[in-house]
Amino acid sequence: MAKILLAEDDLALATTIKDWLEFEKNSVEAVKDGAAALDNLLSLEYDVAILDWNLPFMTGVEVCQQYRAKGGAIPIILLTGKNTVKEKEEGLDAGADDYLTKPFHPKELAARLRAMIRRSTGFVPDIVTAGPLTLDRDKHVVLKDGKPVHLQPMEYTLLEFFMKNPNQVFSPETLLAKLWDASSDVSLDAIYTCIRRLRKKLDTPEVKDSIIRTVHGVGYGINPFM
Repeated sequence: MAKILLAEDDLALATTIKDWLEFEKNSVEAVKDGAAALDNLLSLEYDVAILDWNLPFMTGVEVCQQYRAKGGAIPIILLTGKNTVKEKEEGLDAGADDYLTKPFHPKELAARLRAMIRRSTGFVPDIVTAGPLTLDRDKHVVLKDGKPVHLQPMEYTLLEFFMKNPNQVFSPETLLAKLWDASSDVSLDAIYTCIRRLRKKLDTPEVKDSIIRTVHGVGYGINPFM
């Protein structure tokens, strides 16, 4: 799952893109103008951004330029009806990583995004393992010792993130920023509750250590010793 910022003022197109990407298990936060896009990019955490070229208040190119000037590093793809070499060059020189000309199929956009994220974060296989756990990202299935574990969407999202980042520990605030958009009703209390539910579903009573470890004063991660 990726956390994506979508800046598109065409409501119909924005809805189509958002629905497609969320169907593919991504979290998508949509804004309608360039000023809001830049503000979100500078204040929240995303894996990738999709910027329309002709946004109100500030173009996608201007958003990209200002974001890069302030040290922003996530992948950015520009959407536009412009298709000349000069215009493509302008967008890429502004700091965009890719360029998609309208009209396009959402499936192509999704494929471009996956490739960009792989390049920026390193390849993550469709099947990830950690101790007795196997997570199939394509089928959206979790197995423990070969038996299916039924997880709620938020539980799956947290577990997937932990298993994709096995040697790291994340504060609840970081988990909230990385995995859910600002308009969601997920809170820090919800994250604490979700971690308790994950432990109840995943831990083995006779095993002392939990699959989800706690580093006091720091945060949570997957237990590397499982």
